[in-house]
Order: sequence, then C-alpha cells, then structure tokens
Amino acid sequence: MKEAKCERQRHEGKIPNEMGHSIVRAQTQKTGEFLSMVVNTVNDYLNQTTLASLQAELPIEKGYCCDLLSTLRRMTVFCEGGAEACRRLLMQEPFQEARAEKTLYNVYHQCIEEFFMPKKDTWCENSRASYTGVSAIEFYHDVPASLEQLLLPLSAAFLKMREELAHYEASGSSMAPI
Repeated sequence: MKEAKCERQRHEGKIPNEMGHSIVRAQTQKTGEFLSMVVNTVNDYLNQTTLASLQAELPIEKGYCCDLLSTLRRMTVFCEGGAEACRRLLMQEPFQEARAEKTLYNVYHQCIEEFFMPKKDTWCENSRASYTGVSAIEFYHDVPASLEQLLLPLSAAFLKMREELAHYEASGSSMAPI
C-alpha cells in the first residue's frame, strides 16, 4: 500500500525520480563543460585579436569587423552565464531538476540559437550543413582566416549540443514554462 502511494506521488512529480535526476544532471554537467570550453576558446581569441589585426589579415569593412567582435563578446557573456548557472546547480543538494531544465532551456535559446542566428546578423546558419558535412555557418562577407579557424570548429560543437538540447527547445517539455 505504502509502495503504491510512493509510486503514485513519484508519477505525479511529487517525489523526484532518481533516473530522471541522473539524466538531467548529466546533461547539465555536459552543457556546463561545453559552455566553459566555448568561453575559454573565444576569450583566448578575443584576448589576442584587435580590430587592426583583423583588418591587417584581410581588408574588410570596419563596421562589419566591429560587429563580428561584438557578436563574439556577446556570445561569451551568455555562455559564461550559462556555465556558471550549470556549475551552481550541480553543487546544490538535493539536485533541483526543474531549475536545471529551465537553465537548459535558457542555454538552448540564449547560447545555442544565438550562435546560429546572432543578433547583429554577422553570419547565418547553413541549414543543409548537417547533411553535407560543410560548415554550419556562412558569413555575409569574407572574413579573416583566423576567425574562420575559430568559428568553423565551434559550429560543429554547437550543432552537436543543439541536438542534445533539442528537448529543451520548446516549453512543451516536462519542465515548467518560463
């Protein structure tokens, strides 16, 4: 009798499901590690790159160049915030699955989707990339080789993470809507 009551409460979401916790916890950890990698990679690039060095590498319009660097800075801010949120969630006991799912939802929209559709329209997504094996992003203008060498490998990593977080794309998942 007591077991049936516990099972009913677990089904209703009143008692945490350990398997669900472990899946969401693992995804939170993996997402946090991914975001930290992105922050470190992009910050390394930004710390050694200037507007003048980009223009020396390839003469491009100053405004577009500024927008590219601004987009990278914006991306690191969102990714840094997401990585910190994941880190804090993983430190808490008991693990808060609903908050973790909400965080993964935010990461999907603020970091992953922002990478493929940046606010300043500095590049766009090649929607056939996953089928053709080419880069997932296309630049509107020619860009310096150093920027391509930064973003093209990152685009593959972002594609993979987007597939893993696709469950959190819509608020129709098991999580509470924002």
